Amino acid sequence: MVTIKEVAKEANVAPSTVSRVIADSPRISEKTKRRVKEVMERLGYYPNLQARSLAAKSTRTIGVIMPASAEKAFQNPFFPEVLRGISKHAHATKYGIYLSTGSTEAEIHEEVVSMVMGRRVDGLILLYSRMKDRTMEYLKESGFPFTLVGRPNKNKNSITYVDNDNVGITKQLTEYLIGLGHTKIAFVGGNPDFVVAIDRLKGYREALAEAGIPYVEQYTFTNEMVAGNGKDAVKALLKIESRPTAVITLDDLLAHEMIGCLESYNIRVPAEISIAGFNNLSLSEHSNPPLTSIDIGTIRLGYLATQYLIEKVENPEVEPKGVILPAKLIERKSCASIT
Repeated sequence: MVTIKEVAKEANVAPSTVSRVIADSPRISEKTKRRVKEVMERLGYYPNLQARSLAAKSTRTIGVIMPASAEKAFQNPFFPEVLRGISKHAHATKYGIYLSTGSTEAEIHEEVVSMVMGRRVDGLILLYSRMKDRTMEYLKESGFPFTLVGRPNKNKNSITYVDNDNVGITKQLTEYLIGLGHTKIAFVGGNPDFVVAIDRLKGYREALAEAGIPYVEQYTFTNEMVAGNGKDAVKALLKIESRPTAVITLDDLLAHEMIGCLESYNIRVPAEISIAGFNNLSLSEHSNPPLTSIDIGTIRLGYLATQYLIEKVENPEVEPKGVILPAKLIERKSCASIT
């Protein structure tokens, strides 16, 4: 299959120029457009969608790409919340939203390629950052406008992203639990393929090290180890001989699941085990007990990612930017001092 790099090399232009020719950008001269189109035709680049791509104008639509199928993603309140921020800015600027529907990483990649080649959207927002992500690599290579909610694993200075200081905020949360007297602190949840999980685990380990508390590997549980749910996480914790007295979960949803499961074993939170999470979901304030959580500004993350994407769509020459939003520890009743 012919790639955009091959077209660019043959036409003696940058890959981003080929992308702008496909979009019929007024910034590209007619002479360059003719040369690139001739090369595209000769090499058979986008044979089925070429005519449509070259004729396409603005769709006034942005694509939103989730790490899993919409059905699965919406089980986690983080995604509806971040979509609230995306929708708010999209509505204000009269852009529509196209949600990805792929259920596997391969299907999502194919859908993104189809969106780009078919010019079905003007730009894309990725709601995740993987350690190795061919979709992000494809978007960067093609020059197609996109922004990222999360920290890119590489090419940090050439990708526009919005994130929190996940190392720093997890370190803060761990230090909070240490300040309550806890030394046996577990870290539960997270897929090591995702940058956010790696950053939060790093913050957790840094806080332990600075407090002189040894890192105990059996206190760390990935999604794969506990099937990403609270029930299996509790079962795994109860198997440990020296049971943790506090738990940090990757998000509030997992924390709530664990609290409910612990109750079924007659283990009280926070009297016997303290639990804290991330995202500060609206239900966390009203749960029993109310959950201590890190407010990461989820709606704001979506809003800014959309704002910066539309800026890139309407001005392709805008410089990439990395924005770190402040986060706040919300102290509630799910954590207690060791007596």
